[in-house]
This record gives sequence, structure tokens and C-alpha cells, in this order.
Amino acid sequence: MIAPPPAVILAGGRARRMGGGDKLLLEMGGAPILDHILARLRPQAGPIAISANGDPARFARFGLPVLPDPLPDFPGPLAGILAAMIWAEGLGADAVVSVAGDTPFLPEGLVAGLNDSAADSGIALAADHDAGGALRLHPTFGLWPVALRGALKAALADGVRRIRQFAVPQGFGTALFEAAPEASFFNINTPEDLAAARARAPALRK
Repeated sequence: MIAPPPAVILAGGRARRMGGGDKLLLEMGGAPILDHILARLRPQAGPIAISANGDPARFARFGLPVLPDPLPDFPGPLAGILAAMIWAEGLGADAVVSVAGDTPFLPEGLVAGLNDSAADSGIALAADHDAGGALRLHPTFGLWPVALRGALKAALADGVRRIRQFAVPQGFGTALFEAAPEASFFNINTPEDLAAARARAPALRK
């Protein structure tokens, strides 16, 4: 049986619309958002790390590695993906999964779907359909081969900042996840989003 790939939770943003701070540590359903993400991610992934800048001690109680951006000036989620590739390579893994740190209802079949949809490049990105039936890509949820670490580092040095901007020329597969009742890719960007997430969040078992 092939071991599941490691996964990294991307949490390097500065959450300006939330007034700053770490979205992962906000309470939802009686527990931090990070606990909700881990409850869904742990059964389907290998080792898990957090991509975040600043003092890693604030995440100490979760017992996870914290990976700072390998580049200065907050270049965005691609820098977190590069950090994930470097970390995964050190584990001896061929690929790593990225997930957004503000999306607590991620699909329970995320990793399997990404693995099944990888293109020749080894990249797969998650997608679903919006209410109107249009395909909607969620590029922070992806499968990334560590062999592309050099290409990603070069792209970042050239000013590439958007995930799609890197993934499109490499080629990527689309892992389609039909919308679940709980809105699998609902992400928390504003206080109103947090209130909506709290209203639908189940209490986690301790």
C-alpha cells in the first residue's frame, strides 16, 4: 500500500480583512479552526505541517512543524508551497498536498481525489461547481511534486505570485469535487464568514 503524501496547511497570510492575527486559531464549534482542519486532514494524509510566518510558539500546542516562507516580504501562497516542497523532500516524499488554512470544511476525500487527477507534471488542483454550474478552481488545494521545487523557486524569483500563474505552464489536472451540503471549499475571509462558519460547524469530539 502506498503511503499517503504529507500535507501542509497554508496560513502565511496576514488576514487583513479579519483585523490581522491567525485565522487558524479562531474559535469555531468550540475549537480552533485548525482542529477542524486536522480532523478532516489527518485520516487522509501523511505527516502534516503548518506554513506560517512569525513566532512558531503560538502553534506549539498542536505539535506540528511550522514552516516559514523561504523568501522575504510575504510573497504569497506560492512561497508556502515552496516551503512545503522543501519540507516534504526532507521526509523522502515525492509530492506534498497543500490546503488552505481558512477552509475548515475541506473534503474528506481531498487527497485521494488529487492523487487520482494528477497531470503528467504531477500537479492536481481542486475544483467544484458554483451555484450556476460553472467550474470553480480552488488552487490552494493542490498536489505538488517535489521535483518542481527548482522551477517554483525560479518562478518566484521572476515575480510569479499566483498559484495558477505557476501551475498553468507546468500543466495540471483538475480534481472535481461536487459541492457538499456543508460547502467543502467555504473559506473564511471576513467576520461575517466566520459567523456563518460557526453556525454550521459541528462540535468536535475531544
